[in-house]
This record gives sequence, structure tokens and C-alpha cells, in this order.
Amino acid sequence: MDPAEAWGACEFQLSNWTAEGPAAAQVWAPAAVLPHPLDQYASIDIDADMDMFGACWSLEAPVAASMVVGGHGQQLVVREVGTGVREPTGGNTNISNGSHASGSSEMLEQKLSEFKAEINLMKEKMHRYPASLQGLSESYTVPRFVAIGPYHHDKPHLKQAEKVKAMAAICYVKECGYRLHDMYSAVVSVADDARRLYDEDAIQGITSVDFQCMMFIDACFLVQYMRMQSSTHVVIDPSLHASMRPNRSDILHDVLLLENQLPWKVVQTVKAFLPARATPTSFLPVFISSLRTFLRDQKPAAKDNVPVDWAEGYNPPHLLGLLRYYIVGRKPSWAPQPEDGNAGHRTEGSRRLKATSKRSVSHSAIELAKLGIRLIPTKEKTTELIHMGLNMEAGLLHAEFSLQPLSLNRDRASYLVNMAAFELCTVQSFGAAPDEDSAVCSYLLLLAMLAYREEDVHELRVRGLLQGGGGLTNEDALRFFTSLQGLRLGKRYLHVMQQIARYQENRPKRTKWNEFWYHNKKIVTTVFACLVSLAGITGTLVSIKNAL
Repeated sequence: MDPAEAWGACEFQLSNWTAEGPAAAQVWAPAAVLPHPLDQYASIDIDADMDMFGACWSLEAPVAASMVVGGHGQQLVVREVGTGVREPTGGNTNISNGSHASGSSEMLEQKLSEFKAEINLMKEKMHRYPASLQGLSESYTVPRFVAIGPYHHDKPHLKQAEKVKAMAAICYVKECGYRLHDMYSAVVSVADDARRLYDEDAIQGITSVDFQCMMFIDACFLVQYMRMQSSTHVVIDPSLHASMRPNRSDILHDVLLLENQLPWKVVQTVKAFLPARATPTSFLPVFISSLRTFLRDQKPAAKDNVPVDWAEGYNPPHLLGLLRYYIVGRKPSWAPQPEDGNAGHRTEGSRRLKATSKRSVSHSAIELAKLGIRLIPTKEKTTELIHMGLNMEAGLLHAEFSLQPLSLNRDRASYLVNMAAFELCTVQSFGAAPDEDSAVCSYLLLLAMLAYREEDVHELRVRGLLQGGGGLTNEDALRFFTSLQGLRLGKRYLHVMQQIARYQENRPKRTKWNEFWYHNKKIVTTVFACLVSLAGITGTLVSIKNAL
């Protein structure tokens, strides 16, 4: 088959991924041949039997049994996945304590086993947004340009990008220099394992062949995008570059959405075919390094733009998880531990927090200023989020509360929200997990705590915690922060609350003085200036009198 025809057919009808039984082959009839520049790839070595891209062989839809509990026993309903409900064989089957008891027990055990297996995959799954974040704006949850994986492939506004993804795959195969059969077969070998990481409801209408095609093309596109963004020295096909470059910001937004992820084992499988001559240095650390300052507008100087300290032993579930790992960072071994202790053990610190929370529940930016707690950008020479907390020995009459500064716009808000959603989905108990596992939730909740009113948002800007003028307005920022009420309390967040409570309890006189100073500093400053002026005038008069 001519390569152009193969890949033209492998526009893959991605917008028509359905399971239509024997008629599915009609869906995969050869489509219109893609225009230039596909003609130049006529030399791609495709096995004669690789008609998988030109036509789709139908697979018999799997049959699943579901049990409905009724008033007089259980009703066994046979469902054919992807084709609706099929008539039950033999009518309603009442499962009694007789001959069918063992079958019922086996069915229940199987369902229980499947549920446990799904729970064990919690850190690897391609998650949907948790219910607590369902009210978020679509700008934080829906792709703008490209669908990665099955969850958003049916969105009409994303169909145009399917041609770009197919082009990216073609260029990648050509550049790698391997046979298409070999590369595609490698992805097929991991596709079934990857399929179980997605929600069953979202993929039950997608055949195995369609899913394999999806994994192959999306992985090629993702690798091509990361290569393009990692360095100006990486050269990709000019036509592909012209398609992707103008949309690079929208693509970055899309590939960092929780519901727009690809299992990392698939990406690694495709990435392994890239020869060293195509990318002289490892592009992935450079790509992640280029994003580690995404919280701010300022780009690092050339001397500072070096690859991250790459952790070879870390296996992320997907790209969002990988970026989050390096954005959060690891807590230093010398950092103080939260006082909430292990799960089930209430320490003096946690009791103190509960007691003081009844007395003071407001810790907005202005309220903290009244207590003598200054807000400052973190002094750590890093952009990692884990560095947050209260320094109670910063000054004689004040403490310092430091956070990583944020230049807030809709894209950065989206990155943070999706990282927080990832934490909510993958960590069962924040209290029993390391601080890093809930760092994004803690960071967002601390900012939300500080931003109680628009005046507080302005105070955050004055103190340098919110930077830049091209992002969200004070009103927009406040609306964003108040939408985060569904986040669970992260470990670092609780630690900061304990520090503030301890500061209030241990330094009551200092706190009262700071509150007095906050409310009366203008009056005190004016009176002091008048006294200085009066002293100067008096001194002048005395000098004149002595001169006479």
C-alpha cells in the first residue's frame, strides 16, 4: 500500500471511534489522501501485510454480565459492550441458595477482585476530575487544540488537530528510520496494558485496533512536541513545525490537563526508537527544565537554564505527573516536620491548632499583617513549591511567611489546578503521605486563605507573592482562589496553620503591639514627625537666643 494512502486512511477516522460489529470495516474504508507534504514519504518501509492502517478488522464485542439485586433474588442481565443490551438467555435467572450459589459467589469474588485491582492502580490510572472540582471553569479542564487519549477525542473543535497528529507520526517514523511495522508493533505490545488505565465507561465503545492506533499517533505527536519545545537545535519537518509552533501555548495547556494524558509507558515505547543523531542530547530533561519556572513571567538567564537534576528511578504515570514531580521538589532533610503526627495519633500541636481555630479563623493577607507576619517571596534559590512556611525568628517584632511567587494567568491557573486534581486522585490520605504528595493543594489553599477580599489580592501583589501585570485582574484572581474550596487540606498547609497558631500563643504582647501599629502607624508616624520638627524648631530658637 502506498504510504500516503495508508496514512490517509489513517486519518484513522479518529472522530468515529466506534464499535459497530461487522460493519466496522466500512468505517475504515480508505479516506481521502492527505495533501502535501505526505508525498515525500513514499520511501517509508511498510510491510505488505500492514493494512491495519487502511482497514480495520472487526472484533467481536466482549460480553459482560451485570447483576441487579431485586426483591426476590438477583436478576442476571447480559450486556454486549458497545451495542446496547441484548436479550437475556433463558429469561430472568433467579440465583438461589441451590445449584447457582457457587456461580453467584464466583461472580461476586470476581467483581471484588476487579475493584481491588483498580484501587491498586490508583497512582498509574488516567484519572477523571474528582467530584470536588467538577464546578471548575472549562478553561481549566477542556482541551483547546488537541485531544490526547480517549476522554476528549469526540470534541468537534479538536478534529482539525487530528491531521496534525497524523503528520507528526509520519514525520517521526521517517526520522527514526525504523519500519512502521516494528514501531507500531511495539506500541501494540503495551496498548492492552495501557487500556486498563482508562475509565471503562469512556473506552467501551473503542475497539482494540482503534485504541492501538490512538496510542501510537498520540505518543508520536507528544514526543514531537516535546522535542520541538526542548531546544532550537532540534529540527523537525518544516511543515509540522509550521503547524505546531503557532499553537504551542495551547498545546502545552492541553497536554497538562488531567483528562488529556497518555500512559508514560506508551510514550517511552515510542521515544525509544529515536536515534541519537536525531536529538544529540536528551530532550526530556531540557523540556522539563524549560517549564520549571512556569509560575513566573521572567525566563531564566541562559546560564541558569540548565537541565533539572534528573531522577532516573522515577517512573511517572504521565506527563502531568512528571512535570509536577519537578515543580514540587523534595523537602530538605533538615526541614521541620509538621506537628500533626502519624494518622490516628493526636499530638499537642494538632490539639493546639484545633483550640486556636475556634478563636481565629481568618488569616487573610491583611489579618496576617495586623499580627506582624510579613508576606515575602521565598528566599530559596529555587522555584520548587515545597518551600513554604513561617519563619518566626525573622525579626524582633515580626515573623515572615514565605511562598513561591506566582504570576497568575489562566494557563498557570490551569497547570496548578490539574496538578492539585492529580494529588486528590492519587493520594488516599494526605496525613499519612509525605509533604510533597499534597504540596500543590497546600500551595493553592494558602494563597486562597490569604486572598479573602480584593484588598488582600492587592496586598499579595504589593508583597511580591502575585507578580506580573498581564495575568488575571484582582477580581478574577479572587474568583479563582475562592473556587478552590473543594481541595483537601494538604500537609504543608496544616503545618503553616500550626505555626501561625503557635506564633499567636507564644508572642501575645508582640501580636498586640503589631496590631496597634497596623491600625495607628499613620497617626504615630505623623506625631513622631511633628515631634521631630518641633525639636528642630526648639533647637534653632535656643541657638539664636544663645547667639544674641
